[in-house]
Amino acid sequence: MAKKSKRLQEVAKLVDRTKSYEVQESVALLKETAKANFDETVEAAFRLGVDPKKADQQIRGAMVLPHGTGKTQRVLVFAKGDKAKEAEEAGADYVGEQDLINKINQGWFEFDVIVATPDMMAEVGKLGRVLGPKGLMPNPKTGTVTFEIEKAVNDIKAGKVEYRVDKSANIHVPIGKISFDNEKLVENFEAITEALVKAKPQAAKGIYMRNASVTSTMGPGIKVDVSSYVRG
Repeated sequence: MAKKSKRLQEVAKLVDRTKSYEVQESVALLKETAKANFDETVEAAFRLGVDPKKADQQIRGAMVLPHGTGKTQRVLVFAKGDKAKEAEEAGADYVGEQDLINKINQGWFEFDVIVATPDMMAEVGKLGRVLGPKGLMPNPKTGTVTFEIEKAVNDIKAGKVEYRVDKSANIHVPIGKISFDNEKLVENFEAITEALVKAKPQAAKGIYMRNASVTSTMGPGIKVDVSSYVRG
């Protein structure tokens, strides 16, 4: 087991690991424990009562956070003709067809999100071997396979995040930067929590939202009481 740094040991003392804090308390505590000399990313983590191995209990989607993530996403768009022009006018960082496919096959990954028009997916799908493991493959469920290119690019630039349950039934989502006002972090956390509650599969049994926490890049995890968000 890796030894915790003296700094992390000190800030960890501020957190009661047996307690689940109200979201406003957890965010305030988050600010106290974030001591790095850079603007740390804040992430929310959720443990859900689902079985990811079952197709009817998969959870995947995307949403635009009320206050964005604090990170400017580099968007690559696979499109042609008028849709390529639409992507350029919307502010996409890279727009192309086979030329970009070739670059990616050669190991180029200077982008964060890919959007593709449906008519490009036959070719883009051939990149599944390299894009899939990195979580970069466009998908209709997250709005990244669409003819509504302008909206897709604008949403991503405005702070759209994707969420997907992993094989351990966990979901991790960035919700901002430590420099955000407390209320903005709270509202972003509440937005993603409510989205996950709405996404509860009918097949899920028992307690759905097992636990949740927030953490900064270099800080300890802080449990959040999400009981008030769980309805039904």
